Amino acid sequence: MKTLQGRTAVLTGAASGFGLELARLCAGQGMKIVMADVQQDALDRAAAEVAALGQPNGAEVLAYRLDVSKADQVEALGAATLARFGAPHLVFNNAGVGAGGLIWEHTLADWEWVIGVNLMGVAHGVRVFTPMMLAAAKADPDWEGHIVNTASMAGLLNAPNMGVYNVTKHAVVSLSETLYQDLSLVTSQVGASVLCPYFVPTGIHQSDRNRPADLPAAPPTQSQLIGKAMGDKAVTSGKVSAAEVAQKVVDAVLAGQFYIYSHPQAIGLVGTRLEDVLQGRNPTDPFKDRPDLGDKLRAALRGG
Repeated sequence: MKTLQGRTAVLTGAASGFGLELARLCAGQGMKIVMADVQQDALDRAAAEVAALGQPNGAEVLAYRLDVSKADQVEALGAATLARFGAPHLVFNNAGVGAGGLIWEHTLADWEWVIGVNLMGVAHGVRVFTPMMLAAAKADPDWEGHIVNTASMAGLLNAPNMGVYNVTKHAVVSLSETLYQDLSLVTSQVGASVLCPYFVPTGIHQSDRNRPADLPAAPPTQSQLIGKAMGDKAVTSGKVSAAEVAQKVVDAVLAGQFYIYSHPQAIGLVGTRLEDVLQGRNPTDPFKDRPDLGDKLRAALRGG
């Protein structure tokens, strides 16, 4: 995309983290903004703040309470967006939840919740918004659009004790790469990117606050308690801010860049994984450079 000025953005997970920071940037670019989130009170506060940022008369903001795992709700969001602003130029399928622990210890409710939000939320966004973007592009040769899906470095790596989260984020990377290739078959006016952040201070480590009542959490296992403690520490101590990541998203959209990394230095770990695949060797110990951490985790899980 050449510019964001005067165009429309749809952002899920917009009440906090990357979604809120990108909404702030979009308002500064003079965009019309659809902010969707599952947490109504946080959404109301965020939408009011973002609406006040646009100059000189404020930004046009449509706040929409949304559970991205529900197909009918995402379809209703698409209809509301089209009615208010027309086809969106930027779609940020960003809502996500975190979950840790040994992969066999996740309950069925865990799988349904995390897959529903992290994977199906992105799938619903792509399914609902891509056709309207393509229709707008077909009607106007100068129309431009871009879709950004939030995955994670966990979509390119397989850290232990991160269970279902890894599974969903790998699926989002695959979905996004396929979306990029499929779009290139039919148009040059709509692009795609995948965001793969590492540990960034956002609210994802507090995801349980929005867990639906019909998918209740079971009492946590030892591995899940350890995973949460490690995740909390890693996320809250991150040195790259959500605002910096949001700026990287804007830069990537304007540059037509597909892969977006918050921590480019972590790509070396991805290289090691790919070397394992290419050479047919067993997965490399993720703690080979910090054996003390690996020993500590193994001891905790084995009761040592």
